[in-house]
Amino acid sequence: MTGRFRAPLGALLAAALVVTAAPPATTAAAPVASGLATTAAAKADAVVGRRKLGESVRGRPIMAYRLGERGKPKVVLISTMHGDERATRQILWSLKDRRPIRGVDLWVIPTFNPDGAARGTRKNARGVDLNRNFPYRWADLDGAYESGPRPKSEPETRAVIRFLNRVQPRRILSFHQPLYGVDQDTKNRRFARRVARKLKLPKKVFDCGGVCHGTMTSWYNHRHDGAALTVEYGSSPSRRMMRRTAPNRVLDVFGARRVRVPR
Repeated sequence: MTGRFRAPLGALLAAALVVTAAPPATTAAAPVASGLATTAAAKADAVVGRRKLGESVRGRPIMAYRLGERGKPKVVLISTMHGDERATRQILWSLKDRRPIRGVDLWVIPTFNPDGAARGTRKNARGVDLNRNFPYRWADLDGAYESGPRPKSEPETRAVIRFLNRVQPRRILSFHQPLYGVDQDTKNRRFARRVARKLKLPKKVFDCGGVCHGTMTSWYNHRHDGAALTVEYGSSPSRRMMRRTAPNRVLDVFGARRVRVPR
């Protein structure tokens, strides 16, 4: 340092630490769209916004990540509604963690049931099958398909309902295991056939042995204009399939693509 000003050494070091820790002055304000607060991506990855939808019974966050482009058709992808069906989360992680996406306004919910995922169990921490807890054709079920004391009794269910009511996606894909196929007994069969063809999965009917009570897809298809569809992979899909092949196929369903961004 030159000139007549001589600061004590301790003060100089403290100032240097403050300068190092201070955030850049050019940090952009987080954009807000459709009433949902989002944050700008700090680097050239796919995430353009994120939202905490709520918390599980045990207080674990339920997160949604926004990818793609605003103004394009809205799509939501959901995984791990059942905590012992965790492999398909890798599809959503791959979409989230890699290059930016164009051609679709995409939200992904990698872990609908974080308590079940943590324990490797189908149900949530209160022993409820979340895919029997939605308020359409709900029935008082016990055993493996315990539906809870009433419709929407679980915080996970209520969090996702609030989110879907707000976003109003045109299409929803709900990923499960291990039945290996795409449900054709659904609201938009043309869309179901396209999904089966693009994902290279067989066309099947998942009718729950008669009537599907309290499922997310049946609730959304009944209450909203958009179409929700169940996609099932096998019990042990390969990591390559989940991290590389399936994400590209999912994008192809919606005519979307990843793009390279100069660093």
